[in-house]
Amino acid sequence: MGTPTGRFVLLTAVLGSGMALLDSTVVNVALPHIGTDLHADLAVLQWTVNAYMLTLAGLILLGGALGDRFGRRRVFVLGIVWFALASLLCGIAPDAGVLIAARALQGIGGALLTPGSLALLQAVFHPDDRAAAVGAWSGLGGVASAVGPFVGGWLVDGPGWRWVFLVNLPIAAVCVPVALRYVPETRDPTARGRFDVLGAVLGALALGLTTYALIAAPGHGASPAVIVPGVAGVLLGVLFVRLEGRLAEPMMPPGIFANRTFSAVNAVTVCVYAAFSGFFFLSVLQLQIVSGWSALEAGTALLPTTVLMLLLSPRAGRVGEAVGARLPLTVGPLLCAAGMLLMTRAGHGAVYWRDVLPALVVLGLGMSALVAPLTATVLASVDVGRAGLASGINNAAARAAGLVAVAALPLLTGMGPEAYRDPAAFGAAFQRAMLWCAGALVAGALLAWTTIRAPRRGRPHPECAYHCGVTAPPLDPGERRPGD
Repeated sequence: MGTPTGRFVLLTAVLGSGMALLDSTVVNVALPHIGTDLHADLAVLQWTVNAYMLTLAGLILLGGALGDRFGRRRVFVLGIVWFALASLLCGIAPDAGVLIAARALQGIGGALLTPGSLALLQAVFHPDDRAAAVGAWSGLGGVASAVGPFVGGWLVDGPGWRWVFLVNLPIAAVCVPVALRYVPETRDPTARGRFDVLGAVLGALALGLTTYALIAAPGHGASPAVIVPGVAGVLLGVLFVRLEGRLAEPMMPPGIFANRTFSAVNAVTVCVYAAFSGFFFLSVLQLQIVSGWSALEAGTALLPTTVLMLLLSPRAGRVGEAVGARLPLTVGPLLCAAGMLLMTRAGHGAVYWRDVLPALVVLGLGMSALVAPLTATVLASVDVGRAGLASGINNAAARAAGLVAVAALPLLTGMGPEAYRDPAAFGAAFQRAMLWCAGALVAGALLAWTTIRAPRRGRPHPECAYHCGVTAPPLDPGERRPGD
């Protein structure tokens, strides 16, 4: 930690992961302005979020494997450059189609750089300094997540929504040369065999077609344009599961789900992160469309949630270690559900301290309580050698759940393609959406209470200490040896 190389490696990891974290939180703030500027309906706004989540969720496990095989620095730098070029294309997109395609390309870059950011620290730092380095990375990344909505609102109200994407270019311009000059190359010498490219493609296609059907349903009803891709997505999902069970080295080995605790925690993850993604997608729209707030006001309004996670996650990790995961994984989702129900007060003429702040404080307390114990339990449920795989599956499951939630909530709540242009219609649908999100959280709490009984207690990992991501739990690439 005290050497120049160590500081530059940490800077590189923070800049890379911070760029992805910032992007995941600022885009939602810009959605109403994107829709107005590009004359787009609600489906375009959904795809602006989901195109990125789709490729990221489908390829993040493959991205980690590529880094282990071909060099973590090489794949990380490739991801940074890819992400920056896709961000440039997002920033200059002339229409909705180009923007959605560019967002999908951004997700590919994110899948390459996100696993590599933490893997660089695990591989390069001496074991005695590794926890401190990962803790510093986690804390600085938490700051990036916390300020993201504020930065997004300031950019949208100032130079315009395109700068939400263009701001990634100067970050990449600093990150790439620093990485190439100061970060040593590392790889896993034991990495062998073929990459499960077919599995990654099938998984992404299954998610993509299912998502397309859910997003298209409000505008097309039960037409072939909805039914055909929906059925195809389900069939491809079945084919993906069968393929993973037959491959010698699958991307997502089904056998890992034979572990009851691992399966239970992933089921809880799906419930809670589906609710989180739906909430953060719709709440920023609600505050701008119905409450009439500016993008900066709406983005700044969300700060208490991430600030509380930044401050309280370390304490929650220690509590989870002391009492076991069952209690925080039950209480945390219930607090989040209460926060989302309180958010139904944020309608026309909402007063921040009375109608919005209480909801975000309760939500932040619930999220702080559950994230560190959730990740620690995932990692404790498997052998040390499979920790990276288990963390990657858990992260991908959360992102896939968020993807489906953003696609399905407008359909479930009767939110038509033009609903976001009608404050009354959007406000009514938002009320129903919060009920759905709260229901998913209650289901997650019930799952945790009834299924997580293992007496083994997971020790909180340093990457959980200041985790503020609202779209997925933190990644852990597993144990690394210096010089690997």
